[in-house]
Amino acid sequence: MGEKAERLALDYRTAFDLAPIGLALSRNRLMIDCNQQLLAMFGARRAQLVGQSFEVLYPTAAEYQRTGERIVASLDATGRYADDRVMRRLAGGLFWCHVTGRALDPAQPHEAGIWAFEDLSSKRVLEVEFTGREREIAALLVEGLTSKLIGKRLAISPRTVDVYRGRLMRKMGAVTTAELVNRLLGG
Repeated sequence: MGEKAERLALDYRTAFDLAPIGLALSRNRLMIDCNQQLLAMFGARRAQLVGQSFEVLYPTAAEYQRTGERIVASLDATGRYADDRVMRRLAGGLFWCHVTGRALDPAQPHEAGIWAFEDLSSKRVLEVEFTGREREIAALLVEGLTSKLIGKRLAISPRTVDVYRGRLMRKMGAVTTAELVNRLLGG
């Protein structure tokens, strides 16, 4: 291999650091490593995230807790999980984010994992202030879940989901659930 090829050779560390999507490695819900894209996405320096709980990236501690419970309950057989959720930049400000992850051992979902984060704010803008529960229900509505399935996933009654859906519709000025989902998606 020539000198120029050696300079351009990719190794795993370079690929991780320069990946076009935010990446984090975790142990017991602590970030043990992250790449440049994740730091840029959350407006953070490496020292602000490495060694910290993912909780610093959530709007509230309750949302962090409930998401952790949902991940455990929803892992597929290969230990994978994905959803769209509202996250928090360190300097403030909320944004929609697509999160995909994989537990290295599906039997111990939080023990060790690999997580990818994609900033969706160019496609979905948060124009209205939502409560934590409204953000969770909005994310599940966007996934196409029914009130019954949302209730089951969040361990609340379908009727409670309907009440929150009504609040979301009023806040977003939507008449139907389809219109609400369209507006949540930025349409």
